[in-house]
Amino acid sequence: MKKILLSAFALSAVMTLAQQYGGMWIPTEVNEKEMKELGMKISAKDIFNPEKASIKDAVVQFDGGCTAEVISPSGLLLTNHHCGYDNIQSHSTVENDLLTNGFWAKDMNGELPNPGVTVDFITDIKEVTKDILAGTAGLTGKDLDAKIKQNTEAYIASQKPESYQKISVRSMYYGNKYYAYVIETYKDIRLVGAPPQAIGKYGSDTDNWVWPRHTGDFSMFRIYADKNNKPAEYSKDNIPYTPKHFLPISIKDKKEDDFTFVFGFPGRTTEYLPAVAVEKIMTEIDPAMISVRDVTLKTLDEKMRVDNATRIKYASKYARISNAWKKWQGEIEGLKKSNAVGKKQQYEQSLISKNPAIKTTIDGLNKLYNEQAPYALNRAYYSELPRNSETLALGSLFGSYVEAVENGTSSQKSLDNLKSRLTEMYKDYESGLDAKVTAKVVALYANKTPQQFLPVGFEKYKDVNQNVVTIENWAKNSVVMGSGKVNGATVYSDINKVFADQNTLIQALKNDPIVELYASIKNTYVQTTHEKVTSYQTEIDALQKQFMAQQMETDKDRKFFPDANSTLRVTYGKVKGSNPRDAVNYGYQTHLAGVMEKYIPGDYEFDLPKKLINLYNTKDYGIYKDKSGDVPVNFTATNHTTGGNSGSPALDAYGNLIGLNFDRQWEGTMSDINYDPKLCRNIMVDTKYILFVIDKYADAKWLLNEMKIVK
Repeated sequence: MKKILLSAFALSAVMTLAQQYGGMWIPTEVNEKEMKELGMKISAKDIFNPEKASIKDAVVQFDGGCTAEVISPSGLLLTNHHCGYDNIQSHSTVENDLLTNGFWAKDMNGELPNPGVTVDFITDIKEVTKDILAGTAGLTGKDLDAKIKQNTEAYIASQKPESYQKISVRSMYYGNKYYAYVIETYKDIRLVGAPPQAIGKYGSDTDNWVWPRHTGDFSMFRIYADKNNKPAEYSKDNIPYTPKHFLPISIKDKKEDDFTFVFGFPGRTTEYLPAVAVEKIMTEIDPAMISVRDVTLKTLDEKMRVDNATRIKYASKYARISNAWKKWQGEIEGLKKSNAVGKKQQYEQSLISKNPAIKTTIDGLNKLYNEQAPYALNRAYYSELPRNSETLALGSLFGSYVEAVENGTSSQKSLDNLKSRLTEMYKDYESGLDAKVTAKVVALYANKTPQQFLPVGFEKYKDVNQNVVTIENWAKNSVVMGSGKVNGATVYSDINKVFADQNTLIQALKNDPIVELYASIKNTYVQTTHEKVTSYQTEIDALQKQFMAQQMETDKDRKFFPDANSTLRVTYGKVKGSNPRDAVNYGYQTHLAGVMEKYIPGDYEFDLPKKLINLYNTKDYGIYKDKSGDVPVNFTATNHTTGGNSGSPALDAYGNLIGLNFDRQWEGTMSDINYDPKLCRNIMVDTKYILFVIDKYADAKWLLNEMKIVK
């Protein structure tokens, strides 16, 4: 008994220690006392205040997925190069390759519009749990969902936002609490500047998720508004947005253990899962998804290395596929190294010792996850098929179109959306290259999936080489793959003409081998897996909600933050290096000298622009060098970040911008599931390097003149 008590005490101490450095806090609920103990000099109201200007008024969600910050009184935005990558690519051609050459507007007239890109400001946050859960006692399943939906709609209807605002109600703590967000969306966002990818994507896939890092991962945009400074669609008459607050930029030297906090929109974490769920992710789900992306990336890389046009077309797609692929590998490594499953099992036992009722919940979760496992694994493989094969993704889109027409659910709006999406996909689609990708991922699916989950006769797709021959033959006449004509046109030549005669198109698609292939996979998945995995997940979600409530009720010593869900959060920590493995010690700061150490002339990941090399050789660093005499490039800290935090401002004790968050250290990517202060580090671009590139490399001093630089 004594040993058990000691173990519980030791675990409690570990959780308390981790608490100091981990957490993604709702801005209205930050632990101001702890932040000040760590070194913060401003107040919580300086960070988020709905009544007057505060740092929140300089932080936006960028294009629905990243974060950006306002850094001038004229609406100048800073975000990551990889967050602006699609927009930089969309303005690029072989003749005018902005990805390779970079882009810097000479003045505001030269800034480039980006249709469809938006930024969201959060102007207020309120807890509305009582409103949303009113009348839900005793309800479960669909009845509970319906009542919550009814209450949510009633709450939103009761509010009176401005015409340019909207209200979003979001669930927290697995449905135990709810919060309402007031959002203002600006729709005229223009590209201002971006370094060449030899700076902005330096190290590319080799260095992705890795420290030491030497990447200038930033790009610049500008928000435009109408004459009243309100949101408006793009117009040449719009004017630069005047923010309520913009971030001063500090170029002071950093020291280890300096306080820092990150403000942004983290995407998704699952910190409160039971041990069994983490074990399934580590040993089954992540390895399955990695294996599919292994073959895709190798196939794309072979062509991209030898064909420049392909490299440009596939650059963004390759980066998207590679990003999660490498992250999952680091996640597995980190979960093992940090003994995440063992620690969670210990924590569960400590909770049970305080509240025996939790044992029933844990037993239930263990049973459900184990029963769901084969179906969840099949879902992992199945979901990766259209994410890796554009051909199968196109087959899915066209197949859904056929179903909608035949079911009578198609509309002009859905048809217009489909044509728009197809046009975008075909713009950067190479059927010959993707035929090879498709052949390989289909073969992997055929070989890895148990017979019970495969379409009848699917064994014929186990041979990769035969698949390549088959699908390349299909490509010669396939409408989906771009060669087959319908109504006298191909999808490449005139997509509107292809859709002109619906009956003819439907018949052609029904006979298209790609539509048939994907339909057979999808239909079998629906028949054998979808309902099972969904049914189990519904039960798991209900028990997880109960488990979350039990954790918060039982563990009074622990401060709980809600898992990330793309809402605005604050995380804080200290500038710090790391010791991820025995005898391996990483410093917290990299420099321009390290960029040069990695330089490989002509290499697609480690080549460098001549001008940057000249600046290094002549040591033309201006005010941007630190006490070492070199320009700092990247640094690490203990801030708890995830996807969506890309582009988030890293701020000092006074709320000045000191860096731009863009990645995590590979050994700590498991922080989405198990934050460990020993291993987990976020990686940021130093503001000195950003300003150095703008000033010395791009000669865009007109942008510096807009900023408030703290020296």
